[in-house]
This record gives sequence, structure tokens and C-alpha cells, in this order.
Amino acid sequence: MNFEEIKNDEQSYMMHAYGRFNAALVSGKGAVAVDSEGREYIDFTSGIGVNSLGYCDEGWTRAVAAQAATLQHISNLYYSPVQTELSKKLCRLSGMKKVFLCNSGAEANECAIKIARKYSFDKYGSGRQKIVTLVNSFHGRTVTTLAATGQEVFHNYFFPFTEGFVYAEPNNTESLRACIDDEVCAVFVELVQGEGGVMPLEQSFVDEIASLCKEKDLLLMIDEVQTGISRTGSFFCYQSYGIEPDVITSAKGLGGGLPIGACLCSAKAENVIVPGTHGTTFGGNPISCAAALEVLSRVSEPEFLKEVNEKGEYIKAELKKIGNVKEIRGKGMMIGIVTEKDNAKEMAVKCLENGLLILTAKNLLRLLPPLTITYDEINKGLSILKNTMEA
Repeated sequence: MNFEEIKNDEQSYMMHAYGRFNAALVSGKGAVAVDSEGREYIDFTSGIGVNSLGYCDEGWTRAVAAQAATLQHISNLYYSPVQTELSKKLCRLSGMKKVFLCNSGAEANECAIKIARKYSFDKYGSGRQKIVTLVNSFHGRTVTTLAATGQEVFHNYFFPFTEGFVYAEPNNTESLRACIDDEVCAVFVELVQGEGGVMPLEQSFVDEIASLCKEKDLLLMIDEVQTGISRTGSFFCYQSYGIEPDVITSAKGLGGGLPIGACLCSAKAENVIVPGTHGTTFGGNPISCAAALEVLSRVSEPEFLKEVNEKGEYIKAELKKIGNVKEIRGKGMMIGIVTEKDNAKEMAVKCLENGLLILTAKNLLRLLPPLTITYDEINKGLSILKNTMEA
């Protein structure tokens, strides 16, 4: 099928949930994608931070194929060695005590919300169920995680939304303190707001959150769906802030391209979820777990993390040489570019036309390249970006 045939079928048979770019991607290798017409693109998106090892990594492909040929799915009524191996690995890398495996970031965040409310109910009874999130945050697209998201643009159409969320201004300790009353059970934040515009939280603000949570016995919960799995230069972003959360959530890069999410908790909350209070049919699917184990075996190594930070710094340094760049922000290989002309969406379309896949968030360009991207691929992508932005 050519591109027009694919596009016509999409328009005819799929709900129009996405504003798509004009390309149909059919194959890829490393950080290079190929479309239906045979055209190649340098990929600075990795499927919105998902393809952490790039396209069709050989080790990842072998792990997935081997598991698919062994056992593709079982009910969670039975033990699964690949599940338990992944859970053990995640706990050892994160310092957490227990894991619940699911299918996506939104599901992981739903699990975190349920843990926070049940932890408080088990200890204090009813009436202590509110969760503080941040203005400009993004936690998912279910009715509950949309309610947790601190952006008014998302609080529409799907009424009634789940109650019990209040929103503090990021990096504003007075706003944070004003949100915390006797009905609050947890604070839930992204340490770098991704969909909100690649906005890192200040260390002092994060320290204040951690202090208040400890003082008032609130669960400190970190949404690491986009920032985790080495994306920001440490295995989980919270590790670079020197805090000890009670709950963290993960997805995106964890499976390297297959759907998987995880909600991890410390010893404080390890006994909150019991049989009958939470569950999933597909969560912890053996093939997704095998993919995640391959990802973790690579991205958690100190040398790999060092390379992520070095590549991130290299990209930022090169971006400073490009015209129409007003501001650069982010951590590791999670990078945002504010343009002088405030024309990020226009630039993203033109980058595609010139052979570069790039993302937007709010009014900026967003880079989430594969963590394994080579310097040659980086330079090719930056060259396209430079020529596009300075045209």
C-alpha cells in the first residue's frame, strides 16, 4: 500500500483520535525510520520515549522472539518466572520493595492513586483521600488520571471527573503548603514535566515536598512514566534529586517498544494492595516482561548512564549554535527547545519534510531520541534541525 491508500483507510476505519503527521512508518533500525515510500528519517522521538534501544535492536528482538516461541500469555492466577525476574530487577535498581505490573503509564498511575487512598483509609479511616498534583502536570488519559492532570484544557467533555485532586503551582512552596490540609493523603508529581513543556522541578521545591510528606505521613509519589528508565541520566529521575519516594510509576521506555507499565512502592506501602483490590488481565505479559528485562540489562549499567548524560550535554551544546533557539531545558536525553519565533508546531512539520522526526510539547520542540542513538545519527538529525530552523 502506498501512503495515500494507508491514509485513506485510516480516515475511513479509525476513530480520529490523533492529529497525525504525513508519514506512514513501516520499518526501522537504530534511530532511523523508513516510511511506506522508502524514505528515511532520523528519529528524535523514539515513539514518545518508548523505543529506548531504538528500532529492532538485535538483543531486544532475540529476547522477544524467544519468549514468544516459549509462552506468550498466562493468567495472573499463576506464577510467572519472567514476571518475578523483572520485578526483582526493578526493585533492586530502584530501591523499592514491591511491584505491580500493568500495561501503560496511565494504568500505573491509577494503581498509585489507589495505593495512596487505601494506605490512608487503612491507617486513618475515611475522609483523607485528596491528592496534591501540580499545575501543568500530565498523568494520563483515563477519567481519573485526567482529573489528576493539572491542566484545565483536559478537564472538559468527560464529566463527571474523579474527585479528590488539588493542584499546587510548581516550584512554589507557599502554594504547595496551601493545598495540604487534613484531607490530603499524598503528593504526586513529575520531576520533569514532559507534556507540560519539559519543565524540571527545582531541588529546593522537591526537598520541601519530601519534608512535608514525611511530617504529615503523606505518600510521596513520583510519576516516572517519561523520566524513568535512564531517560534523564539516572535510572529513575528521583535518584538524581536524592529523595526517597513511597511510590513510583514507570512505563514508556521500560518495554523498549512493547506495552508494559509498573507501579513500585516502598516498604511503607508494600501491604496495601491485597487480592481483590487491584488486578489486570494483560499486565505482566511474559513477552513484554522479556522485552523489559533486555532493556534493563542494558540501560541500567553505569557506563550506559554516563553515555546518556554525555549525549544529552552534547545535544544541548550543539543546539545553542542553532538560530531560532531561545531556550533549552531538560535533563539527560529529555530535551525541550523554545523557539525565538514561537513556531514549534510549524518547525516539527517542516522537520518531517526534511527527514527528521521530532516532537512538540506546549509551545516548544521536544527531543526524546533513542538512548542508543549514535553520534553520527545525532549529528545528522541536528543538521536537519539547523537547516530547518534557520531557513
